[in-house]
Amino acid sequence: MSWFKRNKAGISTATENKKEAPDGMWNKCPACKKPLLNLEQIENNYVCQYCDYHIRIGSAAYFSILFDNNYFTELFANLTAGDPLNFEDTKAYKDRLVESQAKTGLKDAIRCGHGKIEGQDLVIACMDFTFIGGSMGSVVGEKIARSIDYCIEHNIPFMLISKSGGARMMEAAFSLMQMAKTSAKLALLSQAKLPYICLLTDPTTGGVTASYAMLGDINIAEPGALIGFAGPRVIKETIKKDLPKGFQTSEFVKEHGFLDFIIDRRQLKQKVATFLKLVG
Repeated sequence: MSWFKRNKAGISTATENKKEAPDGMWNKCPACKKPLLNLEQIENNYVCQYCDYHIRIGSAAYFSILFDNNYFTELFANLTAGDPLNFEDTKAYKDRLVESQAKTGLKDAIRCGHGKIEGQDLVIACMDFTFIGGSMGSVVGEKIARSIDYCIEHNIPFMLISKSGGARMMEAAFSLMQMAKTSAKLALLSQAKLPYICLLTDPTTGGVTASYAMLGDINIAEPGALIGFAGPRVIKETIKKDLPKGFQTSEFVKEHGFLDFIIDRRQLKQKVATFLKLVG
């Protein structure tokens, strides 16, 4: 039975003859740890086919899922952050920005696009967690503000996809002022009677949750997303009590009245389009 039994020991294969899978072809589900083929992830909208875990994705993936034929016009693409405080921690803020831009190919932690979703016009602003933890800085606030102005001018609904660790500490008060700035602009959007859809994804925390992420005409979230203001450890140390099971998950937040719906990413486009038709 030598066809399956190795008769010679020490058999080796030359490096040039070894076959390896190309980088990026396979990923591992963070929840169930099973291998996922990249092409299958794309077809399944980056949801694990084994455990339905919603894998973190960025603006490019969300735009491809939501916009018809992935066709859209990017808005305010060239806005970049300044360094008004000359901030420096382990490295200078200017250097951190340059490094993040080179690493991610993004200008900042949010991208905005105008396209169609099942034939209906929609402006989407989507945050990118890979850019300094999706932190809310002056550029994030300015892009949201300009997107709202664009929606009012062209009479188009607005959708914001939040994915952030909170305010950007390197910009201090400049960052915190974006909470008031975006909230004021959203009030103008409401006065114009244009729909505002909030999608909260994993994670949505800090000043983002305390401002524009929770001000939608409809607030929706993905399953299992972390949603909160302060982190669980900080809250536990403050109140000196153990936290409930599933605390700060989208399911917990919905149960306590802060969300309207939890929507599977594979049904997201259809649900958003249906909402727009109902209010249009």
